[in-house]
Amino acid sequence: MAISTKLEMRQSQSLVMTPQLMQAIKLLQMSNLDLVSYVEAELERNPLLEKGDSEAAEAGNGEASGASEPSPEPSDAGASSGDEPNSGDWMQNDLETGSEAIASRMDTDLGNVFPDEPGVPASPDPALLKSGDSYKNASSGAASEDYNLEAFVAEEASLGTSLEEQMHLALSDEADRLIAGHLINSLDENGYLYQELEDTAEQLGVDVDRVEAVLTTLQSFEPAGVFARNLAECLKLQLIDKNRFDPAMEALIDNIELLAKRELAALKKICGVDDEDLVEMIAEIRALDPKPGSVFGSSLVQPVVPDVFVRPANDGTWAVELNSDTLPKVLVNQTYFAKVIKTARNETEKEYLTESLQTANWLAKSLDQRAKTILKVSTEIVRQQDGFLTYGIAHLRPLNLKTIAEAIGMHESTVSRVTSNKFMSTPRGIFELKYFFSSAISGTADGDSHSAEAVRHRIKQMIDAEDPKAILSDDTIVKILKDDGIDIARRTVAKYREAMKIGSSVQRRREKNSKL
Repeated sequence: MAISTKLEMRQSQSLVMTPQLMQAIKLLQMSNLDLVSYVEAELERNPLLEKGDSEAAEAGNGEASGASEPSPEPSDAGASSGDEPNSGDWMQNDLETGSEAIASRMDTDLGNVFPDEPGVPASPDPALLKSGDSYKNASSGAASEDYNLEAFVAEEASLGTSLEEQMHLALSDEADRLIAGHLINSLDENGYLYQELEDTAEQLGVDVDRVEAVLTTLQSFEPAGVFARNLAECLKLQLIDKNRFDPAMEALIDNIELLAKRELAALKKICGVDDEDLVEMIAEIRALDPKPGSVFGSSLVQPVVPDVFVRPANDGTWAVELNSDTLPKVLVNQTYFAKVIKTARNETEKEYLTESLQTANWLAKSLDQRAKTILKVSTEIVRQQDGFLTYGIAHLRPLNLKTIAEAIGMHESTVSRVTSNKFMSTPRGIFELKYFFSSAISGTADGDSHSAEAVRHRIKQMIDAEDPKAILSDDTIVKILKDDGIDIARRTVAKYREAMKIGSSVQRRREKNSKL
């Protein structure tokens, strides 16, 4: 067979991920906050995009393309063209604004009447006179263009800053301060010290005894419990600070694992106390803070803003609507494009304007398609989970992405992107769209399957309502569920119970009997 070059024609189909398609997919899975940030960046980058707010809509009223002409710079309609004041201005006619006129009428100097009047400069601070512009800015006050209200907001104190301030008061030796600074930087966000003292001594080239001495001083700082190396030491430091660390409490702290297991009989014997004293000791332990460092540096909590609202309609169905406040609106200014394209000086400028127009049109189209897709998926979810909205979590149906995708004629990957980071506001609360998708647990005797979330809720209800004298074991829960038509294994019940942080039957019996 001879090896030679030749020409061939082949016809094939392939899916090409164009930049526009990648952008549409990216927008689809964004949360409302990420989407707003993305659109803001596009508004700064593209000169043909404008915000689709009410002002822009009024400015662009009557445009067939939906674009709006850039609004002119704001002007003072009441000001005259000359420097002379307007004769009809009541501010000029009826009020005395000059300091000399006011002083002559009151027969005294203006500074005696209004000592804080901005028109009467006070004697400057010598320290400000040295800095020149600093005094000028301080005297101008709010009239300065550099006036920033955020500059007056106090910075939130951190755990490290608070400990460093106490360190400079408690330690005078520079070497001890160096060791203390290293230990402060080694704390985690909860105030615990998990670094070995031997490693610290080796890194700093000092004796371990000196590191322990500095650590002992640091453990007396506020908040009480910081620099602890485990939970027991953290509780011990707080009890010492409250002057409640007696021998009985020390025995309780040394056997804190028995308290976690609710083995109260063993604790009474170890601590040498009766039931009443043990209850008081446990109450004191519960009043302590296991994470003393968490009171500092609290992060801002961003409230959840729903993307979809679900409300009961008058005809007994559910009305599904998008939250328009979370949807950024953009307008493509076709008029501005038609004006500037005529003044383009070369092909490079024309190409840039044409590309900007295509990008702007595609972004507007992508945002509209994203909103329609979210509404379509949410409507189908509401239709599938009508029982949950009407009767509660016990009637939550098992649901997967494939069911929704087949019902609305979309791909599963599209539904998965839509349900990511999207929230739905219902009469029963705000839920993430992925909450409505749960695995199915088969029913007994070919019965209907049950949602895993509904089964978990049923298990929690049974445990909360159990009699302290008749605690339900996992086997008993399995039997009750099977009698109700839910085929579930014992290990599945144990997995659900542990996921909800519910103790075993032995632990629950000890805890509930202790409360009695």
